[in-house]
Formats: sequence, C-alpha cells, structure tokens
Amino acid sequence: MTTPARLQHFPVSWFAMIMGLGGLTVAWLRAEEILSLPLSVSPWLLLLSTGLFALLAVLYTVKVVRHRAEAAAEWAHPVKINFVPTVSIALILLSIAWLPLSAPYSKLLWLSGTALHLVLTLHVITQWMHHSKFEITHLNPAWFIPVVGNILVPIAGVEHAPLEVSWFFFSIGLTFWPVLLTIIFNRVIFHGSLPERLMPTLFILIAPPAVGFLSYVKLTGEVDAFARILYYAALFFTILLIAQLRWFTRLKFFLSWWAYSFPLAAITIATLTMFKHTGDPMFLRLSGILLAIATVVIAALLIRTGIAVARREVCVAE
Repeated sequence: MTTPARLQHFPVSWFAMIMGLGGLTVAWLRAEEILSLPLSVSPWLLLLSTGLFALLAVLYTVKVVRHRAEAAAEWAHPVKINFVPTVSIALILLSIAWLPLSAPYSKLLWLSGTALHLVLTLHVITQWMHHSKFEITHLNPAWFIPVVGNILVPIAGVEHAPLEVSWFFFSIGLTFWPVLLTIIFNRVIFHGSLPERLMPTLFILIAPPAVGFLSYVKLTGEVDAFARILYYAALFFTILLIAQLRWFTRLKFFLSWWAYSFPLAAITIATLTMFKHTGDPMFLRLSGILLAIATVVIAALLIRTGIAVARREVCVAE
C-alpha cells in the first residue's frame, strides 16, 4: 500500500475507518460505564483507533506532498470531496473517546478537529454554491458528512469550550440535515438507485438524528420531546435499512462499506443514553443487540479490508 503507484491512489475515504472504530470505542466506553460491564474492551479499541489514525495521517500526508495533483483532484471531485471531512470528524471522535482518560489530550484533538471541520465545511459549501459540474446523480448520503458532521462537536465541546460554541456547531448541522435529507430522497426516488459503490452510504441516514440526539442531550441535560423525535427518527432509519439487508449483502466490497460502521455505533450510543435517562429495560435489551451488531460488523469490515489490501483491491486506479 505504500508503493508510489498505490500511494497515488490512496483515497481520503480511508478515514471513514477511524469514524467507525472511534464510534465503536465510544459505544463500548458508554456500555462499560452505564451497564457496569466487567469487560474493558474500550481501551484496546482506543489504542487501535488512535494508532490507525496516525498511520493513515502519515500516508495521506505523504500522498499530498508527493502527488499533489491527485490530492487536489480528490478535493474538487463532486463525490469524493464529501469524504475529505472524515479527517476532521475522526479527530473529533477521538477527542470524545479520549475524554475520560486525558482531558488535555482530548481538548487538543477537539480543538484541531473542530477548527479543521469548520474550514472544510466552509470549503465544501463554497464548492456546492459556485461549481457548475454538480449533477443530481452525484448526490448521495455522503453529502451529510461535511455539514451535518458539525452536530458531533458538542459531545466533547461542552467540556472544552463555552456552551455557545457548541450551540453554534449544533445549529449548523441541524439546519442542513432536513435540507439534505429532502434532496437525497428526491435523488433516490426520482433519479434511479445509487451506484453499487455508493449504496452503503445509505446507512449514513442513521447518523444525523442519532448524533443530533446525543449532542442535544449533552447541551440540555435531559431527554425531552425533541430529543425523542431525534432518537426515534434514527431508530426508524436503522429498522428501514436493516429491512433492506438483502440488497446490501449482494454488494461487491468497496471502502464505502465502512459507511455501515459509524451509523451503527451512533444508534447504539444513542440507545444506551436513552436507557441511562429513562431506565426503560426495553432500551437496555435493544442497546445490547445493537452493540453486538456494531461490534460484529466492524470486526468483519476490518477483516475484509485486510483481505482487500492483501489482494491489492484497494488503492488502485478507478
């Protein structure tokens, strides 16, 4: 994967792996805390997530230095541009995962991730507004990543910055979520199915309301009527996509399969939070099921990605 030819085609979408692993780390961290589990899985997942992020950051930096044209093309591509902010979201997720262990290190990750994500949000929206090459067929749920990813900021932000900063980022994400949701459904209903490579991104539909619920509860400290609307919207999208499982099991492997990972982790964390605030045993059972599903899916993704790397199926010219 580090040979010049493969490095040239090293996609920024690799950082979606860190989103999935970071989300799973936080899910296990919350499960260990809320359910008083005797297991200590989260520290190992945290080390794995942090180590892989460092490796991917080095490889992508080398690509940017040695293959600037390819990196620039990725940043201007109508589909790939939306995966560039996975870098900043990975940093924010790692800051959430590190918070219980090291507040200073968490704050450093949060500051760098949040600042970078704001810059990337402005960049992507500017491209949307002023480019003439975007077409309806380019639209897919990955478009949520740049702007709706702002909703993630308050989860650790309430500990690291004035509360109004977190409300600022939460408002950006919450404003763009229904706008993008509307045009994405317009695209899939009236303009044909998504290409096979992008089909897994449908799972991203789960993430905005699930993460929105988590951030809203962090900001307000309670599960009120609006929080329930966000949670049950995320739960509905989860059920909807699981009901379509036979379509997803037929897909050829692409790195876009990692789109399954973070949304499953997000709905798991949201369900654990519902149990913590309501004490309803229904959420206890459901969170256990979702945690098992997310763990198995992400473990399978790690294995399948390793096989793809060994077979040189990734980091090749498209």
